[in-house]
Amino acid sequence: MTQFGYAGKILRVDLSSGQISEATTSDYADRFLGGRGIAAKIYWDEVQPETSAFDPENRLIFATGPLCGIPVIGGSRWTVCG
Repeated sequence: MTQFGYAGKILRVDLSSGQISEATTSDYADRFLGGRGIAAKIYWDEVQPETSAFDPENRLIFATGPLCGIPVIGGSRWTVCG
């Protein structure tokens, strides 16, 4: 299996129920650049426009880029999308 950066995994945590699951980045990594692109796509697909900030259906997404962990300047960028 090709990893496409990002360690190949998305960790999903449901704070209401305490459930934790994993998803793969392969659905996103070939079409969206960086953690910001993947986070924006997930948010766009899963959150309705009328959702308010504190609704349980809202998402708070922490994402890293494909170069995270590489010891170069600017390689450990991350973003928070909400």
